[in-house]
Formats: sequence, C-alpha cells, structure tokens
Amino acid sequence: MRVRKKGKKRMNAVEPIRDKDDIQAMKDYLRSWNERNYILFLVGINTGFRIGDILKLRVKDVQGWHIRVREQKTGKQKTIKMTRTLKNELRKYVEGKPLHHYLFQSRNGVNKPLDRRTVYWILKTAGNDLGIENIGTHTMRKTFGYHYYKKYKNVADLMSIFNHSSPAITLIYIGVRQDDLDTKMANFDI
Repeated sequence: MRVRKKGKKRMNAVEPIRDKDDIQAMKDYLRSWNERNYILFLVGINTGFRIGDILKLRVKDVQGWHIRVREQKTGKQKTIKMTRTLKNELRKYVEGKPLHHYLFQSRNGVNKPLDRRTVYWILKTAGNDLGIENIGTHTMRKTFGYHYYKKYKNVADLMSIFNHSSPAITLIYIGVRQDDLDTKMANFDI
C-alpha cells in the first residue's frame, strides 16, 4: 500500500485524447476561445514537448522548420521538425511579433509566459465543456505519443522523444497497454 506524504495532493491520471473527432473538437473550441490557446494545443499535440518546455518557447524558436528546446527536466537539447500544418499556423500566429517575445504570453504583465496552472485551467475547461474526461497539461504530450504510435508502431522513436528507459514505460504512458488489455478482455470468455 502506498502512503501519501502529508500535504501532497494526489492528482487524477490524465489520458491522451484517443478519438480524432475529440481532438478536432478541442481545436475548434480553443480556436474560438482565442488563437493563443489553439496554437498552444497544436504545439503540444504535434511535438510531444512537456508543458514547461512549451511555455519557455519564444518567437525566435519557431522561425525555421525545427523547434529546438533545452528540456527543463533533463537538461537535454531536443529538436523536433514541425508538421506542415503546425508550421503554417505558427507562421500566421507569430507574424509581426518581436523575436524575443514569449510565444504564449500571459495577459498579466509585459512579455510574461503563461503559467502552467492557467494552461491546465484552459484545457480542463475545454475538456469539461466538450465532455472529454481526464484532461490536463500532460494530455497534449500523451496525445502526441498515442497517435504517433498508432500511425508508425515505433516505440523506439517515442522512447527517444520522451526520454523513457523502456518500451513498457512508454506504452503505459501513452495508454496503449490499457487499450490492448481492454480489447483482449472484452473478447475473453471462459
């Protein structure tokens, strides 16, 4: 039995958004809210970056076809090539913005990045309004991993992208293991 340390809140596990219609609904909802929230979601589901790394991005970091970040958690340099859609959307979003400005600015102060709690609230609000459960900031990263795996079936790539030490950890992280077990159990009968 695991004992929680006093003062530590246990958070509900977040899941990837598995259904592509739900992803589109999130995009549409966030875009209607504002462009910043939509682009933030696009970056999250198309790069697999952690929220802390996304919030540190500046306009200059998305000028070419690659996004380069130094991961806060590991200190490693990570480079991801943008999809054509992401590149086109980012190009429009950053047009006329100073290169040194944060990509996702807070409304509090001048050139201050959004806070991760604000992003959590944005995603949670959208998820609740759309009936999508178990959403948090990590949902974007997990959604990227889930759909990348479903398309390419290459767990080694995802292990590298996520800096995971084993395929099992990666599959559990993106929710594929649970999906497979659910499918098998649904068809199992003695």
